[in-house]
Amino acid sequence: MPALAPFGTDSTALEVVEGLDLRGRAAVVTGGSSGIGVETARALAHAGAAVTLAVRDPEAGRRTVADIRSSSPGATVDVRSLDLADPGSVVRFTDDWSGPLHLLVTNAGVMMTPELRTPQGWELQFATNHLGHFALTTGLHAALAAAEGARIVSVSSSGHGNSDIVYEDLFFDRRPYDAGHAYGQSKTANVLFAVEATRRWADDGVTANAVMPGGVWTGLQRHWDPEALAATKAQVAALGLTVKTPAQGAATSVFAAVSPLLEGVGGLYLEDCRAADVVPAIVDGLHGVRDYALDPVSARRLWEVSLALLAGS
Repeated sequence: MPALAPFGTDSTALEVVEGLDLRGRAAVVTGGSSGIGVETARALAHAGAAVTLAVRDPEAGRRTVADIRSSSPGATVDVRSLDLADPGSVVRFTDDWSGPLHLLVTNAGVMMTPELRTPQGWELQFATNHLGHFALTTGLHAALAAAEGARIVSVSSSGHGNSDIVYEDLFFDRRPYDAGHAYGQSKTANVLFAVEATRRWADDGVTANAVMPGGVWTGLQRHWDPEALAATKAQVAALGLTVKTPAQGAATSVFAAVSPLLEGVGGLYLEDCRAADVVPAIVDGLHGVRDYALDPVSARRLWEVSLALLAGS
């Protein structure tokens, strides 16, 4: 990938697709009814892709479809139900899919939740952000391979800097629960997934890249303590850090999905529409990628652990 991409911090998702023709391509965007998911879906549909919003709340999805069609008349958008924390829901989604799938944006997620577990005993953030998307993507592998050049976009976060994968205690069974560490672990998993998916599936024409949207205030922060959220917003303003709009936050996801610069390229962590620098600590809370998130040995281990967990669910 060239060092200088034509887009950057201020670019919007619609700017990224300008001049591109995605007609004939099928796309799935998880969490496509809120936040940057809406703007990701809007841009892909605007450029002609047939976009499926995979959402937990179908009614919210239908409102988003109407919104996208109002801004892009003639857009091809539909809604399908998907609860990433429920393995049965994921299987129903993958079993119902037919035809090639060219673009899969695993965008949905939860952040900083209280200590919650799925019926399988899995910590909710890891279950939703990683295991659900892992099951979805592996379940759609045949459809991705059939597209002959499919791309997966794994939406991660600078929050991955909070934690590597703690294989000895994935679900906080033996250590005190820490919402930030749980979120960080799940976001590290999103990057490792892109690394290993590309290694395993590149011969099938399938590549995956992880992305950091940037600092965006959305409903993702709804589980934060209100005082902590207010203090963080005040600190961001005082430091003059860039806060993106959802349309700007979606730009890197869309760039990873459609840019000719990434044809056949995978296993990267992208921010501001470019490959991030590997850093010893996340810069200003937003920039850079930790080396453990790109570790191919850990990526293989996580894949096998994930397969085993899902097999036993």
